Amino acid sequence: MNTKLFLYTLHLADNSLILAQRNAEWTGHGPVLEQDIAITNISLDLLGQARNFYQFAASLYNSFDKEGKDLVDRYIPRLWKDYNRELREDDLAFLRDEHQYLNVLIAELPKGDWAQSVLRQFFFSAFQVNLYQLLQDSDDSQLSAIAEKAIKETQYHLRWSGEWVIRLGDGTEESRQRMLAVFDELWMFTGEMFSPAPYELVDVTSLNEAWTNKITSVFKEANLEVPRQTWMQSGGKEGRHTEHLGYLLAEMQYLQRAYPDANW
Repeated sequence: MNTKLFLYTLHLADNSLILAQRNAEWTGHGPVLEQDIAITNISLDLLGQARNFYQFAASLYNSFDKEGKDLVDRYIPRLWKDYNRELREDDLAFLRDEHQYLNVLIAELPKGDWAQSVLRQFFFSAFQVNLYQLLQDSDDSQLSAIAEKAIKETQYHLRWSGEWVIRLGDGTEESRQRMLAVFDELWMFTGEMFSPAPYELVDVTSLNEAWTNKITSVFKEANLEVPRQTWMQSGGKEGRHTEHLGYLLAEMQYLQRAYPDANW
């Protein structure tokens, strides 16, 4: 019985699902067709990662006895009380309230303009690449396998978003000003990725140096400076979210909540 592994897997799934939903808002609205397709594919990649994590999390939860489920309930109250059937991946995605999600806050922020979306993706992917590299050596074979599969996709996400940061930062005066403007919106949310939660199975603080080096390298090429701001927002990993998550979930979960157990 490993409730810590369950919570951590749920956290990883929530990160990918919520960012996938945000990126999906660009579908049909990208600046050009090629990039519209690119960010939609990134959204689908993240959704696939979320599904793998949710499936694993559901199998872990269903293996718990009452004591294990009570331990989970202490951290995420009323997560699942339907004892007539087992927990499913769709239940985790569509039948939880915002305080039951464990994603980092940066994932749930509005998509904003193109500069905000690509910079957010760059910050998150630079973190995710290093995290998945670490998780490939996890003692849990299922977690390791998911990370091994996901890292190739995430490396593409990092390369794609990094190229856009350079293109916008070192482009026209307007594109540069847009990049500078979104720094204030996003930078204060980056520190949470490296702030450990009680259930995390890896030392996320150890990832900060590699992340900072990547950010600094790309920013230098984009003729941008790394912000000096040190105060950071937090709370998402413990279920304390911005007002934006509730609106996102209302749209994402509408069909399942309106028509429970609907099948195509």
